[in-house]
Amino acid sequence: MKLSFLGAAHEVTGSCTLLEAAGQRILVDCGMEQGADIYENCVMPITAAEVDVVLLTHAHIDHSGKLPLLASEGFSGPIYATGATVKLCGIMLQDSAHIQEQEAQWRNRKAQRSGAPIYQPLYTVEDAQHTLSLFVPCSYHQEYTIAEGITVRFLDAGHLMGSASIEVTVEEEGRRQVLLFSGDLGNVNRPLIRDPEKPTYADTVIIESTYGNRNHGERKDYIGQLTAVLQDTFDRGGNVVIPSFAVGRTQEFLYLLREIKERGLVRGHDGFPVFVDSPLAAEATKIYFGGLTEYYDQEMRDLIARGINILDFPGLQISATSQESMAINENKTPKVILSASGMCEAGRIRHHLKHNLWREESTILFVGYQAEGTLGRHLQDGATEIRLFGELVQVRAKIATMDGISGHADQKILLEWLGALENQPRVYVNHGDDTVCDEFAAVIRERLGYAACAPYNGDVYDVLTGVMLVAGNRVRLEKKSARKSRSDAVFERLLAAAKRLLAVAERCRGRSNKDLARFADQINLLSDKWDD
Repeated sequence: MKLSFLGAAHEVTGSCTLLEAAGQRILVDCGMEQGADIYENCVMPITAAEVDVVLLTHAHIDHSGKLPLLASEGFSGPIYATGATVKLCGIMLQDSAHIQEQEAQWRNRKAQRSGAPIYQPLYTVEDAQHTLSLFVPCSYHQEYTIAEGITVRFLDAGHLMGSASIEVTVEEEGRRQVLLFSGDLGNVNRPLIRDPEKPTYADTVIIESTYGNRNHGERKDYIGQLTAVLQDTFDRGGNVVIPSFAVGRTQEFLYLLREIKERGLVRGHDGFPVFVDSPLAAEATKIYFGGLTEYYDQEMRDLIARGINILDFPGLQISATSQESMAINENKTPKVILSASGMCEAGRIRHHLKHNLWREESTILFVGYQAEGTLGRHLQDGATEIRLFGELVQVRAKIATMDGISGHADQKILLEWLGALENQPRVYVNHGDDTVCDEFAAVIRERLGYAACAPYNGDVYDVLTGVMLVAGNRVRLEKKSARKSRSDAVFERLLAAAKRLLAVAERCRGRSNKDLARFADQINLLSDKWDD
């Protein structure tokens, strides 16, 4: 029985763990990386066709985003997930595939002009649609037999609608082992969904550590914080731009904004508009409020019983088309713009940043975790200028972060979740920044007395003994400075221009000698100027 850590090891995104047990090869999550690599990725030790089963903790792309690639490379087994996760993946994976195809089209237009190789998308919409046919919807707490000797059970992880911790029970050669994959554990007392469900027993635990080295503190006044930001920004005549994850965080903020409007908490700006500028967020919101009451907390159920729909408050506008999106920035009224992606790495949010970052009166409000290397993290860390769509943009807007709104459990909640176990399990810490994984593993050892370590990408462990069988990659990738990255980008632009010049010269074959001589003289004059 072996565990191989193939992603989100000493990194936050790209979750993927391989369990080999009872003759089965089981992937738990198959996520896409977001932001810069900290360690070089390892190659999956088996082919996609050799994977028997996938267990998916939740729909976020850093846990589900490579499933269509896996299927396109030969995986054809079942993908077990909760019913809500299946529905959300129905829109998220197709949206991800659409982004892959759009990026390929954009790159290939440039490639045709420069003579660069053709770029292939990671996967296509057709691949995503095929992947969706492999999903098997499951309910919390029910036991599912996925192979002879292996059963699984889903527990509410409280992170996202349908998110789960997955309990895998293996009977192999007369031995019984219970492995528990935490998935992403949620914060407590959040809008819409329940708190994380505490487990009771596990021999082996694989736990996330996004906030494993810090605590959120006492529950913050979300309404009060957001109201203060809105009031201050609107009084200055600016916009509040919220880079928001399309699934989960956007719906929570619609809930909060409806409450603020209903109670009239923002003074002097009655009817302020709220734009949701993300087709994915719009579709996800329909799913969130499409009858999946089994996943709601009691407060949300009470609202539904009273006939209240957060999609129906004054001033809310959903932007579906590109034209509607562009029109938002032509509207000079102070407003709220909720747009994806939450880490500012892609999507419509980058257009809104371009229109608002340079405005002193506007506020960019971060409401979720920003992974190392992402544009969102650069802004949070105090960047004074960034490049968007080839243009350098000065950062003059107010950069703010809402405290305590995180969708991830903090150290206290993680320890309480682990401490609820009746026995002393062996713990593997993943899904955290490089040093955080090690720090949290040390805290687990010191405070709970559990055997705990933080694997690296490519590490393989024997489940029964905890012995490392294969050591993975422990060499950090060289981190380029922002200046170096910009320099590299400009140099690539120079090479592309040189290739274009060569292509133009090739097309001049057959023209008059006079034209060819003049063109050659121009090139030589330019070369003489730059030839040291």
